[in-house]
Amino acid sequence: MADVIYLAEGPRVALRYISMRDFEELSGLHQESAQLLARWMPGGPLVAYEDFERYMTRFDGPVHEGFLICRRDTGAIVGRANVNNIIRGTHQSAMIGYSAYASTLGRGYMTEGLGLLVGHAFGEMGLHRLEANIQPDNAASLRLIKRVGFQREGYSPNFQFIDGAWRDHERWALTVEMTTA
Repeated sequence: MADVIYLAEGPRVALRYISMRDFEELSGLHQESAQLLARWMPGGPLVAYEDFERYMTRFDGPVHEGFLICRRDTGAIVGRANVNNIIRGTHQSAMIGYSAYASTLGRGYMTEGLGLLVGHAFGEMGLHRLEANIQPDNAASLRLIKRVGFQREGYSPNFQFIDGAWRDHERWALTVEMTTA
């Protein structure tokens, strides 16, 4: 992938924008990880081209940005992350969402990749605050967000409709000041 432009690079992974040419690789990752993701992610897996195309339209405006976390040595996708519901003005805040895939779990790629995402959001994107909402039973995601430096702020009952039901979520946040302390 010589024509790929990375927005940020770490020792093992790099951050780049998602694009339509990522469909085949992401479709395969979503198929292999469908059972893993169903409990935690809104919407179904992105395995049909039409669904992926519809998903990509959300990044046409200024309130959502889509990213991929890729291995630096091979360019292979190891995770996906979004910066959603971007609010400018006096807030300069957004919510993040992310997913790992079954074949790349437990290697630290997402910790490194979300660190790159935070740096990009607070740097290039000019944001001040990021928020992540995680189901209380998603222990792996809670451990990940803690490793990246987010702090728990509260609890939101019936926060999001996922896998056929309204799910409670814990609210975690990180501000620029928390990364420089």
